[in-house]
Order: sequence, then C-alpha cells, then structure tokens
Amino acid sequence: MAQSSSGGSVAPQDPVATSRGISRRTQSEIYRAGISGTRPRVPVDADALEAAARKALSPEAFAYIAGGAGAERTVAANRAAFGRWQVWPRPLRDVSERDLSTDLFGIRRPTPLLLAPLGVMELAHARADFAVARAAASFGVPYVLSNQASVPMEDVADAAPAAPRLFQLYWSASDELNASLLRRAEASGCEAVVVTLDTHLLGWRTRDLDLAHLPFTRGLGIAQYTSDPVFQQLVRERVRSQSATPTDPAPAVRLTPRTVVAGVSIARKGEALTGSRNVRDNLRSPLPRAAVETFLDVFSTPALTWDDLAKARQWTNLPILLKGIVHPDDAIRALDAGMDGIWISNHGGRQIDQSVPTLEVLPTIADRVAGRVPIVFDSGVRQGSDVFITLALGATAVALGRPYAYGLALAGEEGAREVVRNVLAELDITLGLSGHTSVAELGREALRPA
Repeated sequence: MAQSSSGGSVAPQDPVATSRGISRRTQSEIYRAGISGTRPRVPVDADALEAAARKALSPEAFAYIAGGAGAERTVAANRAAFGRWQVWPRPLRDVSERDLSTDLFGIRRPTPLLLAPLGVMELAHARADFAVARAAASFGVPYVLSNQASVPMEDVADAAPAAPRLFQLYWSASDELNASLLRRAEASGCEAVVVTLDTHLLGWRTRDLDLAHLPFTRGLGIAQYTSDPVFQQLVRERVRSQSATPTDPAPAVRLTPRTVVAGVSIARKGEALTGSRNVRDNLRSPLPRAAVETFLDVFSTPALTWDDLAKARQWTNLPILLKGIVHPDDAIRALDAGMDGIWISNHGGRQIDQSVPTLEVLPTIADRVAGRVPIVFDSGVRQGSDVFITLALGATAVALGRPYAYGLALAGEEGAREVVRNVLAELDITLGLSGHTSVAELGREALRPA
C-alpha cells in the first residue's frame, strides 16, 4: 500500500509511476494520498509556500530569511529576470525516460540541484541543519553547510554520514581561524569549499534594522565558530585581556524581558566554551558573551583582495569555488587565480539594493568561461522551471535557497524534503514537455526571449 504524507495507507502503489521518473512519482504520491483527504505538508506553489512560512515564523525569523537589502529591488529583479525567458514546448519526441544527472567535481550527481548555504536555520526549526542535510541526502543533493550554521559541521556529518556536503567559508579577519575551519571541513568529509566574497560588509537589510534584530547578537548561528579551537582560544584571550586591562564600561543595556531572553539564548549556546549545559553556570561565565563579541569582531574583513585567495590553497586540498561573482571580468579573474569553480550570486538580493540580477549575466559569463570550470548559480530560483532556464543558459548546477527554509519552517525535515522533491519534479516535467531527455541536452535553443 502506498503511504500518505502522514504515513497512512491510502491506495495501491503505482508501479508505472515508480519507473517513470520523479515527476510522475511525485504526482502519484500526492494524488493518491488525496483520496483519503491528505494534502502535501507544504504548499506546492512558491508564493503560497512563502506566505505560509510568513505566518509560521516569528517576525524576526521571517525578516532574516526573506529580507533583502534596501528597498529589496534586487530581490524583485532576480525574479523578474526569469520572466524574460520562455521555454519552447516540443512534442512528438520520445521522452519516456529522462535523466536529471550531471557531473560536478568529477562526481556524477543524480540531479543538478544544490541546497545553498543559509545561516541560522534554528530560526526556522529546532533541528536546523540536521533536518536540511537529511532532506537533501534523500535525493543525493549536496548541501552547502553555512559558516553561519546552527550546528557544527562534524555533528551534521555524524547525523547524515552519506550526505554529500560542501562547506561555505566567510573569510574572517583571522587567518588562523580561516585555516582551522577549512581543515575541519576537509576532515569532516566536505567535498569542496565555497568562499563567499560578497559579505565583506553586511548589507543594509531594512527588515532586520526595523526590528533591531541580528541573530548573531543572541548567540545564534555561530556554532561553527564556538566549536572551533582557534576561535575558542580567541575568546579566552579576549576574556583574559579584559580582566587584565579593564576599560571604560560599555554603555548600559536597558534591562527588559527581551534583554533577559537574549542573555539566556547566549548562555544556552555557551556549552562548547564552558563545558557546561547548565544555563545558570553559563550566565555567570564571561565566555559565552565574549564569544558573541569576538564573532562580531572577526566575522568578515573588508580588506580581502584577490591576492589573499592564494592562502586558501595552502589551507585545503579541496576544490575551491568563489561565490558572489556577478561581473564577467571577475569570472575570468577567478579562472586566472586557479579557482575550481564559479558561483554566480548576488546573495539573493541581500547585499546590494539595485544590484545586477544574476540571470542577466549568466549567458555572458558562461560564454567567457567556456566550460573550463563548473558554474553554480543562485538568486531568484524558486521552482523547477527556473532550474530549467538556468541550466539552458549555461549553469552546471543550480542552488536553491529560501524555499527549502520555508519548507523547514512549516514541517521540519519532511517539509524541506517536499520542497526539494517538488522542484525536481517540476524540472523533470519541464524537461520532458520541452522535448528533452536529459539536462545535458539543454542549451539556449530550448528558450525564447520573452
């Protein structure tokens, strides 16, 4: 008997659906479950998915996940760029078997999808990165672990050992910390490093500013740091320095219920530093508070230049991708620097208001790179037809971001899993209805400018 999305038997299995790809299988699962009145855990429509997540999340959490920079014109432009392309339907071709697989870093992947690095997923669900990694693993989709994850990379590896993983590095002001993070990524089984370039200054994120809320100041999203031996040493040195050389007292923080909640949150995250799970002990210790202060000091460096990238080669043997490439000249410079991949991204519109939309530059960058290294793409991707368009314009792989966070917020691991499934199913359908049998066949002739 087939299982409904809530686990109950509803109807006989559909053996034809099992053999005809993820789109037919997904439709069969949903419609057969509907016989007993069971609907998907999360909305299939992208707009409805976001609206449901807005209701489920706290205002602060939704603002952090959904928000963009300034007036959020880049967020809108990323989406509008997809509307400037149309897919050519091509019937009367045998598309009974379709292949979504692609090669990335010498490995044949079952799909061209990645899950982009999203920080502070504990804002969406308590299982955070554990749930996302397991959801991605069920489809063989690589999960790019954020440097701002809620769970240390080693714990994610233990929870989902077979899951393909990459690690995203925010280049901090401490080279010793950068080197330590990359050593840990390699030791914990990550397949590549994604160096994010476009957060050397934090974007002007109006939703977060209006709420006066940055999760890191509450000790959230810094688990990769507090679990790192180099960072822990930086924290201890900070505490010793403050004890030995008292400075003028910091401005007094007004004591309110929110202040207490923030303090408890920081204390709860202090176990890696204090060795204690006792919140009262951690409230007394200076280490958890110093960890937040240290993080805010070292998180990024506006002094990062192309010359610094050579250091990463000394720190790891893993392939290195540069994330945040938008200008074609920067793509070529990345090749000249010997990088192993280019990730076209404007950070989902979170860094610069009125930035160049990523889809607008993808064809030019793809032409100039000419297949010499893989091209990963993100920003504005919400559904399977978006993935199709992106691949046809020259991307090797496509990274999905906010939608899986919305699914996570609504139904945990299964919610994130359904979002990934739905994107792949629509990609599969679009592939077949456009007359193609594999993503490897896709080129610009599959599209028409709108």
